Order: sequence, then C-alpha cells, then structure tokens
Amino acid sequence: MLVTNLPGALSLVLTDPHDLPRRGPMLETSGAQAIDTLDDLRRHLQWAIELEHATIPPYMCALYSLDPNRNAEAVQVIGSVLVEEMLHLALAANLLNAVGGKPVLDAPELLPPYPHSLPHGDKSIQLDLRPFGPEALELLLSIEEPASADAPAESDGYHTIGQFYAALEVGLRTLTDTLGEEVVFCGDPARQLNEVHFSSGGGQMIPVHDLKSALAALAEIVTQGEGAARTEVWDGDKDVFHPDRDQVAHYYRIVELKEGRRFRAGDTPQSGPTGDTIPVDSDGILPMRPNPRSTDYPEGSEVRRAQEEFNSTYCLLLYLLEDTFNGSPSEIKETLGVMYALRSQAQALMKMPSGIGRTTAGPAFEWVPPELRA
Repeated sequence: MLVTNLPGALSLVLTDPHDLPRRGPMLETSGAQAIDTLDDLRRHLQWAIELEHATIPPYMCALYSLDPNRNAEAVQVIGSVLVEEMLHLALAANLLNAVGGKPVLDAPELLPPYPHSLPHGDKSIQLDLRPFGPEALELLLSIEEPASADAPAESDGYHTIGQFYAALEVGLRTLTDTLGEEVVFCGDPARQLNEVHFSSGGGQMIPVHDLKSALAALAEIVTQGEGAARTEVWDGDKDVFHPDRDQVAHYYRIVELKEGRRFRAGDTPQSGPTGDTIPVDSDGILPMRPNPRSTDYPEGSEVRRAQEEFNSTYCLLLYLLEDTFNGSPSEIKETLGVMYALRSQAQALMKMPSGIGRTTAGPAFEWVPPELRA
C-alpha cells in the first residue's frame, strides 16, 4: 500500500511565493515562541516528522482490524488515508532536508508508550491503539480536526495540526525574507524524494528547494488533511478508487465512516454527507484489546513473541525510512515489503486471544534497540 504508480494531483497551483495567499491573523504566531532562526526551523520540522509519524500506528490498528472481504469500503477509506499520511511524512522529511536538517525516525522518542499525546501538541488529545469502531473514529477526528479560519498559528502546544503548519509557514517566510533563499534552502538536493521514488494514490510528492516548493509541500499536507480553504470537504484530487469523484479530505473521510454515508457533489461541512451509504459489518472487525503492551504477557509466550516480532519489523521500517531520508531516496521501495509483513503480523496478533474477555491481542508499537532486533 505504501508505493504505487497511481497519479497524484497538486491541489494548489503555485506561481511566485509572494503571490500565495497568506492567512491573515495566522501570520502572527500565538503563545509559543516564533520560529526565527534556522535551528528553530529545523527543530520544528523534525517535530513535523514526529507528528506525521504519530498518526500512523492508530490508522494501522484501525485498518488491520477490518476484514477486507466484509468491510471493503471502510478498508479503502482508512487505507487511503494511511498511504497519504506516509506521503505527509515524506514531505516533512523533504522540508527538513531542504533547510539542511537531518531527519530522525529510528529513535525511542518516535514510539513512546501508548496512550500518549500528539508530539508538542494539545495534551488533551491522547493517541490510543484501538480497533476500528466509534472510539477509534473519534480519535482520528480529533487528530484531523480542521483549524477555524481565524485560528492563530501555534508553533508549540498547537490545538490543531493546521495551526502548527501555519506556524511553519510563518517561519519559512520570515527566515527567507531576513536571510535569503540561498541561506535558508541550503540542503543537498540529492536527498529530495520525488514522484519517481514515492507516488501515492492522492496528492503529490514535491521536492523542496526554495520557498515556492516549500509552501507547496505545506499546502499539500494541510489541504489533504483539512480540505481546500478549510471551507470544503474536498482536497482537490480525484478519488483513487472512484476516479469519477472528487476526493474528500482526511477529516471528512472519517466523518463519512462515522456517519456511514459518502459526501457527494454539493455537500458541505455543514450539511454533512448525503450520498451513498458505507456499510460496516461489525462481525468483520477483530476486537483488539486497546493499547497492547508486550509486558502484559510472560516472556516466551506466543503473544509476546509475536508482539516482539512485530516491534522489530516496525523498527526496521523506521530504520529504512530514516536511511531513505538521509541520502538514499531509492530505498523507499524496500519499505513496501516491510509494510506487507507488518500487515500480516498485525492481523495474526489480532486473531490471538488476549486473555481478557472477548478481546484479542494486537501490535504494541514499541521501540527496540538495534542490537536487540530479530
């Protein structure tokens, strides 16, 4: 699911960066410190990588708990968002590489114990590992919630992801104005991923080398998550599985699953979805125990061994992604096989009894030091 040859479409046509729409009040950051040095910018772009990664395990648990034969449409919806979250992760890495940073993914801070909050975000949003269902959907809605049109940019302790990316836009514009593009965008162009390396069903992999391309990458992330101009449910692309339809932004795809109905032409955030129904067969959902941990099971037990195998495979994925983003972009294709292995291992875990009620075990997403990996 990670790498495909399906075409993407950039949701915003960019010309001169100074002609791009500024967000009015968002040009003033609220509360947290401004991003006014290159070190600040690099630190916040690493936070963007950590933020985009943090969304992936909850989406994986919701997706892999679904029987694809009995819940094909829900699998399509969640699966399409997961692929695009991987795209956002790669775009954040392109942004950090463009300004001379070094993306870090294979590190314990990327996998704190669950539940935990979004990195440097609203502490009231606690990320859980849960199977598909009402609780998981409410969590995903809280992650993807659009910012209001007048919400201030927030560089730390942000309330929405859009406000965090607005602060990054402010920082990029400010530093480019004060230092110049050549100073800000000093990274090695060979580290940039493009459509040759990574092509997702929706969106576009944008190499970043100046302010114009940096703002395009930010726009791609925000528009796919929140919808165009924050007033529409559509993200500007065509639906991967239904090319005759416009594609719905992440937040509104989760709304579709919650309401059990598709958005159709003419629908708005206020109207909600009024289109075709999305059937969900509750008997086709594996009842994974929330927030599994390997320490819940004795050493050497079948479940613990399976969780440890999954943990090692997931850390291999992080290692490969870090290597990809730090000078070996062609290695992105190697992650595809790892993603398939993760799916099989997660689904096998979700079929093992947890020992508590009717629930099953599940993946723990725990970081493993390289010397202890299987």
